[in-house]
Amino acid sequence: MSSNLFQEFDKTSSKIWKQKIQADLKGADYNDTLIWRTNESIDVKPFYHPDGFNPKSFPQALYPKETWKIGEPIEISNAKEANDLAKHAISRGAETLLFHLNEEEVNVRLLLKDLSSIPVFLISQQVLELDFPNVRVLYDPIRHFANTGNWFHSQASDLSNAIEHVKQKKTVFVDGTFYQNSGATIVQQLAYMIAHLNEYLNALEESVSFDFSTLEVHFRTAVGSNYFFEIAKLRALRLLWQSLSSAYSIQKSCHISATPGFRNKSIYDYNVNMLRTTTECMSAILGGADTVYNLPYDALYHKSNEFGNRISRNQLLILKHESYFDKVKNAAEGAYYIETLTNELANKALDIFKSIESAGGMIKQLMEGTIQRKIKESAALEQEQFDSGNLVLLGVNTFPNERDKMKGNLEINPFMEIKKRKTLIEPIIEKRLSEQLEKSRLNEE
Repeated sequence: MSSNLFQEFDKTSSKIWKQKIQADLKGADYNDTLIWRTNESIDVKPFYHPDGFNPKSFPQALYPKETWKIGEPIEISNAKEANDLAKHAISRGAETLLFHLNEEEVNVRLLLKDLSSIPVFLISQQVLELDFPNVRVLYDPIRHFANTGNWFHSQASDLSNAIEHVKQKKTVFVDGTFYQNSGATIVQQLAYMIAHLNEYLNALEESVSFDFSTLEVHFRTAVGSNYFFEIAKLRALRLLWQSLSSAYSIQKSCHISATPGFRNKSIYDYNVNMLRTTTECMSAILGGADTVYNLPYDALYHKSNEFGNRISRNQLLILKHESYFDKVKNAAEGAYYIETLTNELANKALDIFKSIESAGGMIKQLMEGTIQRKIKESAALEQEQFDSGNLVLLGVNTFPNERDKMKGNLEINPFMEIKKRKTLIEPIIEKRLSEQLEKSRLNEE
């Protein structure tokens, strides 16, 4: 084929494209018909053209040097069982392990026995003294405070423990999954994760003489179904991290782990959850996540089980080894639409971050209820869109299978539970969009 083939075609400007579109609209308004505004207040155009794209105006997000890893989250009933599950997962293709330690006492050394071959992360409610070189303890008291309304012990004690942990382990952890699961917009998620992190960095800077250049920062985020926006979200998170890290002279790139969120998942027509989590994992990979942890399709209503975990892991194995999602680095780079979204999301999130900092920081805004109010407003808008059918969940509010019965299939409670207790602040509540609809259907079975 001649290398001059494409030179035989006339170049088409964005102006010519728009004129052609307007002609085809036969009098309908271009802006009203084809431009739609998202909940992030971003106007999405029907096409993106190099005429309006200057690569030099778009800062380039650092992309992970290594390919993404298949993560395996493991529930802990007891240390021996969790250790056995971990070894089984490794033998079946898991490349990273994630344990979530609850308040109960766990024999950590038994839990980690013979697990030195791959990276292991422990999300803990207390600072742990461990000497395993492949293990990272992830401690995030601000997440607990925002999500439950109370500190583990007290603000002073928890932040002091966090600073001591950072001094020893050189690791800061921000778990932002609950922002997405509670209905925050993508811009809010980004802004709150960065403000959340900055609370730790400020406290660290004020309390000790610390070499920030050695610091490792781990973000954990949830991914939703807005495919291109979620790709752009992770890329924007790295851009925001670059800005913040330069202010503190942090030299290491951040580590981002991503998992599908709960907000759009359903107990009815539950197999559709596999389709949702597949595209969400794809977004995470293309967005540049270092580690992807999938969500089992039946996680809402079944206890952790071999079949659900195997399907979840196999989805990632197929993406990596059969769909070759590990062969091209930064596949989204240069795509006009995604680059534009990345830039817009980062800039809007930066504006919110600056307003939070000028108002006293993330903790102060949580104490005043400002963050909670903003998320509730966003969640209410999204819920209204779902209830009206403008936001579609296939098999739930669109094309539901009326013969689908779930009442006798619920091993765990799939609905939001509010435990009455005294709290310092109003907690940020995680809630799925289809909960009320599902409750109605269950009552009618």
